Amino acid sequence: MTAERLDQPRALRRSLRPHYDPEVFGRLSERIARFLGTARFLVYMTVFVTVWVSWNFVAPPSLKFDPYPFIFLTLMLSLQASYAAPLILLAQNRQADRDRIQYEHDREVADRNQAEIEYLTREIAGLRMAINEVATRDYLRAELGRLLEELKEPRH
Repeated sequence: MTAERLDQPRALRRSLRPHYDPEVFGRLSERIARFLGTARFLVYMTVFVTVWVSWNFVAPPSLKFDPYPFIFLTLMLSLQASYAAPLILLAQNRQADRDRIQYEHDREVADRNQAEIEYLTREIAGLRMAINEVATRDYLRAELGRLLEELKEPRH
């Protein structure tokens, strides 16, 4: 077994699997899932099915391509559903991942905010304690007033 050389790029390997960008595919699946959940899609599907069924009922027999039990229509709708369900699940998983990341970010912000609130609370408590030790204007006025009264009193 030979060791890989780190000073040279790896040789390209041919693969029979198709290559796709998961992020691009994920965004596409979200767009499709978003469209499938709209009233516009329901209207389009209703019109499509109505035209299909109407055509196969009223068209001349030589132009009917899917007679009454509408097996081909059923196949088309099943195929559409078989692709829609995984795309919707993929979009939901991506949304759940985004929600989880947002939740973690919100929790970190809340933790930081809580720490800042606790710090400010301690600072305010410290300032209140310091203010009690400092002579306030009212205290000084009262003390000066008392001293002035003492000076005004006649001494015996």
